[in-house]
Amino acid sequence: MSVWLPGAPCTPSGCVAPTGTARTVPGAVLRLTAVLVLVLAGVLLLPVGRWIPAGLVGRWCRGIVRAAGVRVRITGAAAPTGGLLLVANHISWLDIPLLSAVRPARMLAKAEIRQWPLAGPLVARSGVLFIDRDRLRALPGTVARVAAALGEGSAVAVFPEGSTWCGRGQGFFRRAAFQAAIDAGVPVQPVRIHYRDASGTPATAPAFVGDDTLFASLWRVVSARGLVAEVEIRAAIPPGRHPDRRALAAAAQPHGGSGWNHRAGQRTGHRGGHQARYPLEDLRSRSPEVGAVES
Repeated sequence: MSVWLPGAPCTPSGCVAPTGTARTVPGAVLRLTAVLVLVLAGVLLLPVGRWIPAGLVGRWCRGIVRAAGVRVRITGAAAPTGGLLLVANHISWLDIPLLSAVRPARMLAKAEIRQWPLAGPLVARSGVLFIDRDRLRALPGTVARVAAALGEGSAVAVFPEGSTWCGRGQGFFRRAAFQAAIDAGVPVQPVRIHYRDASGTPATAPAFVGDDTLFASLWRVVSARGLVAEVEIRAAIPPGRHPDRRALAAAAQPHGGSGWNHRAGQRTGHRGGHQARYPLEDLRSRSPEVGAVES
């Protein structure tokens, strides 16, 4: 058990609220089936994924989100080619296809995925970069692998908060992944992800936090009406703009709205009252991607 894994104070009971309107059960089942079919098709195509045009991959990723009944609004654009570190805040499993819709990228994922039946070997063959979150000594090697991938011209997607938040609050960006961008001499592309309901109010229904199960989160999303995913692609930060990874991480950090005051140990504008970090075994069960940890 590790003491350095990042955590979040969010829980389903304290933070997640349903949307105002819901689909009928048959409608939700159809949405869920469509999502699963698209995901399965992607899994089956993983061995030949490197030969599929990036535009088709992006449309497939956006299609997964739309199949779940979530409208997508993307503003801005990422560089279509060349090494690029994509960094985003982390709320939901939906963030993964949304970030891949910005630009298909190699994801930084937890090493446990390798052991998953069937999906593990296929994901490994897709170019995913793995991080062993239980071994702090393995972190420099992970940073080196990310830097090598960036140097070869690949895009690498990272969620530097290292844990999911409900969307009313946010964590801070851990610095290690930014060292990889510095070492490789590539730009950093900050992306901000936000969810709203039909009335434009911030929505927490898509959040995948705390002891939530993936099925519970999936069902909450496909059952909701009027969800909108807003993806703001901010200006890329060119290499050499900031002197070190601390400054680079701070520059890429999305600001605005409520958040967690890490220094004071208090949240601002965030309901739920849960200030304790999650047990580490819960953190390891969160969604498959993980941002780089503090170093």
